[in-house]
Amino acid sequence: MASIEQRGSSFRIVFRYDGRKYSRSLHTSDRDAAAGSLARLEDNLRRAELGTLVIPEGADVATFLLSDGKRTAKREHSPIRTLAELMDAYFDGLPENSLEDNTLYLMKLHRRHLERLLGQDLRITALQLADLQQYVNKRSQEKGLRGKKVQPTTIRKELTTLSGMWSWATAAGIVQQSLPMRRLRFAKVAEKPRFQTWQEIERRIRRGDLTESEQADLWDCLFLTKPEISELLTYVEGAARHPFIYPMFVLAAHTGARRSEILRSELDDIDLRSRWITIREKKRQRGAFTTRMVPISPELHSVLDQWFDEHPGGKYTFCLPDHIRHSRKCRNGGGQLTVDEATDHFNRTLEGSRWEKLRGWHVFRHSFCSNCAAASVDQRLINSWVGHQTEAMVRRYRHLIPSQQIQEIERVFAS
Repeated sequence: MASIEQRGSSFRIVFRYDGRKYSRSLHTSDRDAAAGSLARLEDNLRRAELGTLVIPEGADVATFLLSDGKRTAKREHSPIRTLAELMDAYFDGLPENSLEDNTLYLMKLHRRHLERLLGQDLRITALQLADLQQYVNKRSQEKGLRGKKVQPTTIRKELTTLSGMWSWATAAGIVQQSLPMRRLRFAKVAEKPRFQTWQEIERRIRRGDLTESEQADLWDCLFLTKPEISELLTYVEGAARHPFIYPMFVLAAHTGARRSEILRSELDDIDLRSRWITIREKKRQRGAFTTRMVPISPELHSVLDQWFDEHPGGKYTFCLPDHIRHSRKCRNGGGQLTVDEATDHFNRTLEGSRWEKLRGWHVFRHSFCSNCAAASVDQRLINSWVGHQTEAMVRRYRHLIPSQQIQEIERVFAS
């Protein structure tokens, strides 16, 4: 019902009531005192839900519950002055389900780096270009993934998170000055390599001189050809430990849907009669739920038709078996898979096979786009099927499979 969180040296309480999220600083660094406030609030929450404690209309809910109903108005808070206070206010004010879980996780990770290097107690009115440039310089010298130094792309994303918070604070009247980011200097980065076939990657690795990290980067660029996808799906059909796994793999391979979109998919989104699937989006338009339509291939139609006959119930397209689903109903909403569960099932299914080199569900998105492009599908159709694509991303998959490239050049220069 409620929890306490530590921010620096002090504790705050976070809870939900009547569909809204509330948080309040407890103004104490004593964990026992914070735990006492938590117990008191949870008791008053139960009383409010039972109707034995009535929250007056217009009362400040957090103040009322923490004071055992003795106070209704929130004490005036001092203005938000520090970076930590700004970030607290921003995250506390986010509406429920306004961001993808993964997006929220990354933003909180960015927050930790920003507070660590800029300082939790940095006064936001004193923030200058030099502070941000120093942040860029320090982060660029730290270790990132696979032993490399943190890349400029990552640092830009962290500062984009800060910029979003700053824009919110400006609109709320918390800050008046703009965030001084325009003249920041970053190291140059190489353009991401195009997606490549399995054979191209293995050939490059056999040439040698690549570290394990560089080899892993190459596998990140893998796309599977149509024969490889068929071979992989045949393997998954035999290796899958639960009935939902094989149809989930097929849908990913035949629609290019993101992992989060697959997990959100509901039975009502799939019309086998008209052969269309509606993909629920969160990334294309900020602040709005959007959808796109993808046609259902014959193979996907057959697999889904069979899966629906075995479906254990509930609204989600892919869910856990009955005996597991019911035991987890309270935790994850009636059997809906979590991101961690989807990743775990992906890795377990491919473990010990030649396919264990695949680095997650996103390889199917790369492969779907690349195979559509290689088959000369109109770029506008590809974009509509997979959602909005940046030009930089389009350049990575808008190519032909190597053997097709040779055939095309031979055709051009044929006598």
